[in-house]
Amino acid sequence: MDEVIKTTSVGRRKEAIVRIRLSPGKGTITVNGLPSDKYFVRETDKIIIRQPLVATNSLVKFDIFANVRGGGLTGQAGAVRLGISRALAEVDPALKDILRKQGYLTRDPRSKERKKYGQKGARKRFQWTKR
Repeated sequence: MDEVIKTTSVGRRKEAIVRIRLSPGKGTITVNGLPSDKYFVRETDKIIIRQPLVATNSLVKFDIFANVRGGGLTGQAGAVRLGISRALAEVDPALKDILRKQGYLTRDPRSKERKKYGQKGARKRFQWTKR
């Protein structure tokens, strides 16, 4: 990895969509203009967004700027993880195998099931009365 490249990528999870800008730096992660520790309050979300950086030993090599919209905080954290993984794989193709083995380059296809007509929700039905 002789020359360091700036790159952009997109990550999605549930209803959340994120645009990632990766540039050489000191390891700061900014989400919607805030530091990632202030934006993601749950410890699990903080761990999730750092997973690809820890796996590739690039925690202090890049500055990451994330623009997130839609979904909840956990879905957004998953989207950020996918976006960072894609950006790292684009910067250094040698990291792609490491990220693929960990499962960070796979988009999680699970999303909310739609509500069905004649029912209270996706699965729950209205209460049945005999009389």
